[in-house]
Amino acid sequence: MLSTHQGLNGIIRFRRRNMPAGCALATFSFASSSVPSIHCPVIKNMVLQSSLKNCLQLSCVLRTPKAGFRSTTSGGLIIQSVSNDVYQNLAVEDWIHDHMNLENRQVLFFWRNSPAVVIGRHQNPWQECNLRLLRQKNIKLARRRSGGGTVYHDLGNINLTFFTTRKKYERMENLKVVVKALKALRPQLDVHVTDRYDILLGRQYKISGTAAKLGRTTAYHHCTLLCNADKFVLSSVLKSPYKGLKSNATPSVPASVKNLFEEDPSLTCEMLLDAIAEEYAKQHHIDHHITLINPADEAVLPGINNKTKELQTWEWVYGKTPKFSVSTCFNMVYKDSVLDVKVDMDVKHGRIEVCDIDLPEQWLPPALCSELVKSLTGSKFCPNETTTLATTLLRVCPQDDELHSRWNLLCENMIMLM
Repeated sequence: MLSTHQGLNGIIRFRRRNMPAGCALATFSFASSSVPSIHCPVIKNMVLQSSLKNCLQLSCVLRTPKAGFRSTTSGGLIIQSVSNDVYQNLAVEDWIHDHMNLENRQVLFFWRNSPAVVIGRHQNPWQECNLRLLRQKNIKLARRRSGGGTVYHDLGNINLTFFTTRKKYERMENLKVVVKALKALRPQLDVHVTDRYDILLGRQYKISGTAAKLGRTTAYHHCTLLCNADKFVLSSVLKSPYKGLKSNATPSVPASVKNLFEEDPSLTCEMLLDAIAEEYAKQHHIDHHITLINPADEAVLPGINNKTKELQTWEWVYGKTPKFSVSTCFNMVYKDSVLDVKVDMDVKHGRIEVCDIDLPEQWLPPALCSELVKSLTGSKFCPNETTTLATTLLRVCPQDDELHSRWNLLCENMIMLM
């Protein structure tokens, strides 16, 4: 499908209907009076043997030139990311919010991510998810700029972001677009929007959750749509194993979830994207073609890579956590004895502000334990940093195997708290 955006120069990108986002796209650069110059060697021979007209019958989109994407002042735009990177896609939201004039236009942004957990702006990751499991499975953790609760993303989940001015911001209308699209596609689906701005399937299973960011003049509302997500991974990673946390951070509200594909296996993500785009276009009286964007393209989105880098920093993901405390006990089994250890910590901006470790004096020299507490104070509440500190302190300990074994056991248990 060819987009109808006008311009003197541009890029036509061909996308097979079932090609996953992020795959290479054949690229044709053209000018108003020139014959297409083909940069993709795989497609070059095919094009030489057929006319350009036949080539355009492929499913494709026209990527709006930089000036058109940024400066068009009226109408609407439906865009889709070619990236599956959560940080890049969240950066696109920031960029549009910060740079696009939405006074006389609306934007709908489709995006999907490789496995990731995304927490709300004011949430505590230790309270919301199993960070140890995320590290084991190499699942990314991201903090978005909107509020709301924690969600799990993978390629079986579609994300939708609706951009408007703050005055025109209306979550319920956006969600009704999604519901109408679903019912148009499959009339038998029992889906409806709740007062909490969730979309339920069968009156009990959540298939979509909502969050929003309201700026001074612009706003966006984004929601998920569970299509075929891995529910086992979802339930595992969104279960915090950490005990003794006390925090004023916004807590998530647990809910039973279900995939749309469980209800109707004949559905595909591509079908859902097309249906929602068509319904959105109908409501806003715009063309329903989808424009593909590359979230790493500085020519189209100047400054986007800096936004992406910021979203990946420890200072943003963990350092923005509201102040919290940890007060917990654990047992250490060593040879034939069991020791009770009590730990109290205050954590601010992701760093340990106050630390107290209470364990039997005879088990470790008091001076060594004090040195550990001193080193932890001011450090990141982070397994890697604590491991480094413990290893460094161990080097200055007396060469005593028994002492080293006890030290390692204590440090391993401390790291388990993080």
